[in-house]
Amino acid sequence: MLYEPTGYDHRHWPQSYWRASCAGLPAFPPLNGETQAEVAIIGAGYAGLNAALELVERHSANVVVLEAAQPGWGASGRNGGFCCLGGARLDTGQITRRFGQDAAKEWDRFTHDAIARVQDNLARYRIDAQTTEPGELTLAASPRAWAKMRAETLGEGAALLDRNALRANGLSTATYLGGTYNPAGFGLHPYAYATGLARAAQMAGVRLHGDSRVTRITSQAGGWRLDTATGSVVAKQVLIASNGYSSEHLVPWLARRILPAISNVMVTRPLTPQELEAQGWTRHLMAYDNRFLLHYFRLLPDNRLMYGARGGLSFEPASVARFAQRARAEFDLTFPHFKQAETEFAWNGLVCMTATRAPFIGPVPAQNGLWLALGWHGNGVAAASEGGRRVARAIMGSPQAAPALARRPLPRFVAPRKWALATGMAFAGLIDGPMKVQA
Repeated sequence: MLYEPTGYDHRHWPQSYWRASCAGLPAFPPLNGETQAEVAIIGAGYAGLNAALELVERHSANVVVLEAAQPGWGASGRNGGFCCLGGARLDTGQITRRFGQDAAKEWDRFTHDAIARVQDNLARYRIDAQTTEPGELTLAASPRAWAKMRAETLGEGAALLDRNALRANGLSTATYLGGTYNPAGFGLHPYAYATGLARAAQMAGVRLHGDSRVTRITSQAGGWRLDTATGSVVAKQVLIASNGYSSEHLVPWLARRILPAISNVMVTRPLTPQELEAQGWTRHLMAYDNRFLLHYFRLLPDNRLMYGARGGLSFEPASVARFAQRARAEFDLTFPHFKQAETEFAWNGLVCMTATRAPFIGPVPAQNGLWLALGWHGNGVAAASEGGRRVARAIMGSPQAAPALARRPLPRFVAPRKWALATGMAFAGLIDGPMKVQA
C-alpha cells in the first residue's frame, strides 16, 4: 500500500454526500465456501460491474464479482460525478505525435462512446442518477492559460467564453479569466449510478459478493484460484478492476505500475437563490480549471456546491485537515458570495494514474487468463464504464476491442512513487502559482 492503512479500511465508509443522499442497497453477502466461474472479477466499481454485465448479457458467461467492501465504497461511489470525456492525461496532439492520427481518432471515438455507454446504462437499467445539464466548462486561472485557451482550435459545438460571457451565462467566479464550453457529457450522482449497476448485475445473474477481499491469486491447471477469508473461486479468467485500490501484492507484475493519488471533495449546504444570484453562478454545469493541480466543481440538483481538489500525500487526519483547509480557502476565493455556506460533507479517495498517462485495458503479460482494466486518471465515470465493456469483449475473444492507446502494457515507475508524486506536486504548484482574484 502506498498510503496509510486508514485509506484502505473497508470497514469504514467515507462521510460523503453521495451515500447520505442515496438509499443504496442491502449488503451483498460474503463469499462462503468454494465455487467455480468462467470469469471472476475483483472490484464492484464501474469497470468491474460493466464487465460483468457485458459478459452475462452478451455471452451468457458464469461470472462472480468479489468486492472487498460493498459496491460503491471505492472511487465509483466517492468521485465528483463527472460523466465526461477523458481517461488519459494526453491531449489529441500528444497522442497524434506519439502514436499517429489513427490512434488519436480511435481514442476520441472511445471517449465519446464512453459517455453514450453511461447514458445507455441509465436508460436500460432504469437508474435514477440525478443527471444534470449537458456539457462541461474548462476554466483558465491565469493570463497565460487564457491566452493558450484562446489559441486552441474549438471542437464541434464548443464555445469560447470570456469573463463577460461567463457572467451572462450564470458561470461567474472571482478567479477565472475565461473558459471553453464543450457540449459532451453531464453530471450525475456517482453512488446512485454504481449501486444501480450492482442491482442490474444481480438481476442479470451475476453472483456478487461484498466483504470479500481477495487475499491470494494462484495459478492452477486450466485457470486461477482466488482466496478470500471465507471462501474461494476457481475461474478460467480473472479480471482485476479495482483501479487505485488495487492490491499490488496479488499480482507481482502490477507492482509499481500504478500511481494512486489522493483527490478531495467537499459539499456545502444548499445555497439560497439570493446567494446564487449574488455570485452569478446559477448553472448546474460541470466545471474544472486547467491547473496542473486542478479544481473541479458543479452545482448539484439541490443547489449544494460540490468542490473537488487534487492533492495531499497522506490519509493521516492532520494532513487531511490541512489540505481541506487549503481547499476551502481556494473555494472561498473563487466563490466569495458563498463564504457563509458551511461545508457539510468532506471526504477523499484515490484516483489511479499510470506512467503511460493512459488506462490499461488488457491481459497481464505472460499470465494467461489474467486481465486488468484500470488507470482512469480521475475520469472514470465514463471511461471505466466503457473500459469494462471492452475488456469483457477482449476476455471473450476479441483482443482488439480496447483502443490501441489503452492496450500498451504499463511500464514501472522508476523513482519511488510517493517521492515522485510529492516532487510533481511541488513542481505543479510552482507552475500553477497561487490562485488569485482577477480584476
